[in-house]
Amino acid sequence: MSTTSTAITTATVTVADALVHYDRLGPSDSTRTPLVLVHGTGSTGAALTWGQIAPRFAEDRTVITPDLSGTDRTTDGGGPLTVEGLAAQVIAVIEDAGRGPVDLLGFSLGSPVVAAVAALRPDLVRRLILVAGWAHTEGDEFLRNTFALWTRLGTTDHEAFGRFVTMTGFSPGFLNALGREQVDAMSANMPATPGTLRHADLDARVDIRDLLPRVQAETLVIGCLQDATVPVEQSRALHAAIHGSTYAELDTGHVAFFEQPEEFRKLVDDFTAGA
Repeated sequence: MSTTSTAITTATVTVADALVHYDRLGPSDSTRTPLVLVHGTGSTGAALTWGQIAPRFAEDRTVITPDLSGTDRTTDGGGPLTVEGLAAQVIAVIEDAGRGPVDLLGFSLGSPVVAAVAALRPDLVRRLILVAGWAHTEGDEFLRNTFALWTRLGTTDHEAFGRFVTMTGFSPGFLNALGREQVDAMSANMPATPGTLRHADLDARVDIRDLLPRVQAETLVIGCLQDATVPVEQSRALHAAIHGSTYAELDTGHVAFFEQPEEFRKLVDDFTAGA
């Protein structure tokens, strides 16, 4: 079942107990490989994450943006999430859209998810892009405490949760350039919903180290130099763990494509150029 607006087609696919929504935008006659963008932690999913950058990518190619379990639009049984379970949802969206193999990009929590897709279904992934991601949480005290604080604030103080996520999601220079009114509005758009807390619970349990040696797709890892959510060292470690991968850094906070959209777009477009 699908409904179409001027620029976006919305569809659904059933995966286990989840009804997964995804959007498709861009020219229908493009010969370029489709680009699938997978969001990170947050109940608003693709709409907030990719709202600014997806149309830029969609100028000359099909762009597909799934909303995974834990987001507002996708419904499921509400149990604990797993990387493999979310990867199965991405796989189902690619197959339902009928456009594989694709270029597959994951941001933050989306990075271990798309890495799992590439490892489990190499036939569906032409090129892989991992942005501000990490391979495992256990053993890293910074990550473990960050996600524990998300969970604590998300259950006790929603305003503080929004402010903390905003403060650590963007570089100080970017926030100061926005000014108080826009920063306060941004904080209010970071809700600590039950779905967000499900994502945070998974963040605390991520471990894809066994899957990384199975990644065959050409891979670009993008680290964010001023990242206060997932420190850039995590991206460097991902690059080291994926044989033959390419590495790039942007001088931004965690959400690089908000702070430097054109630089981010050029990195991805250059890497995925050709076919």
